[in-house]
Amino acid sequence: MANNAKYYGTGRRKSSVARVYLVPGTGKVTVNKRDIDEYFGYETLKVIARQPLVATENADKFDVIVTVRGGGYSGQAGAVRHGIARALLQVDEEYRPVLKKAGFLTRDPRMKERKKYGLKAARRAPQFSKR
Repeated sequence: MANNAKYYGTGRRKSSVARVYLVPGTGKVTVNKRDIDEYFGYETLKVIARQPLVATENADKFDVIVTVRGGGYSGQAGAVRHGIARALLQVDEEYRPVLKKAGFLTRDPRMKERKKYGLKAARRAPQFSKR
């Protein structure tokens, strides 16, 4: 592994897209130029974002620099997780079985369903009244 190496991975979930860079370092995670503790309010979101690093035992070996846009905090945390997992594959292909088994490499396909005409929402029909 080169000293000045920079590994990249793109993560997506719902309508969020995360661009993730892994740089050899001490384990600092920066999301949109802010610390992860400052960016994600809930502890669960921070845990979700760090899962691939913990699973591959790289939590204190890399600094993570993330640019994420679109969606809400939950979708963004999922996108960050997906991006970190993909970037870790560039570090070492040997991590694939661990990440695959945990489901971090699979892009979550669930999206918001579109609104249909004649309805108030995707499936919500107008209220029915007999009279």
